Amino acid sequence: MHRSARATRTLAPLATVFLLVSLSGCHWFSKTNDAYLQSAESRPLEIPPDLDRPAADRAMNLPATTATTATASAATPAVAPLGFNLAVDRDTAFAKVGEALAAVPGVRIASKAEILGTYDVDYQDSKFLVRVSRAGSGTWVSAVDPRGLPPTGEAAGKLIGTLKAALGGQ
Repeated sequence: MHRSARATRTLAPLATVFLLVSLSGCHWFSKTNDAYLQSAESRPLEIPPDLDRPAADRAMNLPATTATTATASAATPAVAPLGFNLAVDRDTAFAKVGEALAAVPGVRIASKAEILGTYDVDYQDSKFLVRVSRAGSGTWVSAVDPRGLPPTGEAAGKLIGTLKAALGGQ
């Protein structure tokens, strides 16, 4: 037993030294390497000169205020919808409008879509749609451009007036 006590006294300080060296993380044995700090990946981001401030073009303008809008709407006349009512169901009105369009001189029906209730017509060098849609208990016959907006020009108004007179619309 005497030998084991002596071995324990000798190994205890060695174990302590070994433990301290292993926990120190070996930083005593290496030099500081700052090469990674100077790499291109760690430099600050450089912003191109044209992106460091907002653009001053028209895309950044503020929307018009109500005073400006009121002035602009007073200068631009409102476009009344071109159309009239018929006191028949939609399918009957679609057929009657087709017959009336065929009877108007100068009208060319490019295509028709009964399920959509539209006739694509060419009249006096204008292209627009004659739309037949359900409105309450009757039908609304109107002219629209392909985007669904009121058409520009006089041809659509003239054709809708002719159809209204031919079909007895209100």
